[in-house]
Amino acid sequence: MRKGYGQFCPVAKGAEVFAERWTPLVIRELLEGSTRFNDLHRGVPLMSRSMLSLRLKQLEDVGVVTRKTGGQGTEYHLTVQGREFAPIIHMLGEWGQRWYRTNFGDDELDVSLLMWDIHRKVHPEYFPPGRTTVQFVFAGVPAGRRHWWLVSATSEVDICPIDPGFEVDLHVTTHLRTLTQIWLGDLTYRNALTKREIELDGPRPLQRHFEQWLGRSALADVKDARANVLAAVAN
Repeated sequence: MRKGYGQFCPVAKGAEVFAERWTPLVIRELLEGSTRFNDLHRGVPLMSRSMLSLRLKQLEDVGVVTRKTGGQGTEYHLTVQGREFAPIIHMLGEWGQRWYRTNFGDDELDVSLLMWDIHRKVHPEYFPPGRTTVQFVFAGVPAGRRHWWLVSATSEVDICPIDPGFEVDLHVTTHLRTLTQIWLGDLTYRNALTKREIELDGPRPLQRHFEQWLGRSALADVKDARANVLAAVAN
């Protein structure tokens, strides 16, 4: 049995559920639409599978998550009370983006997580009809994780860490930090292109619509609050 805070305070009772290590990230993935265990794990790749299984069981026990088993396997879904965490997750993300944006080290850059996030926000309507394959090559990433393929077909978008065998329509070469900054709204694609921090090789239409089909983080437009604080101190 988990050890609680030993208080009747509603903040304490809520924190007993929400403030467990990894739990907010698991809820974030469920809110993003991941329902299968492997997909949930792709969103929290540094979390052990045994810990993810434990957290899901704990969230099920308190009524935040419901587990459904059918012909397609086991799926996890948020209940009504679980979905009430949505504004808390969003506000937590906004706070982190306002006060800690770009404040991450190389050890916090994760190509798997970045590509998993990106594939969920891609706008396939900007791709030509049929299948489109985009290959990403990241500088500064170990050789085994340097190449990624994004495949869009009939509105479905998949991300592959292994060559799917399709002809590549667009090659994207950049640094992991650069694409992370573009994704988070800290660097514009145009500035990265001007500085040659990102290079595209492929048909003009795919290059021209790169920003549109790539998309950005839902928090990319959150303003950096630190700039206002520094300006106030300077005055």
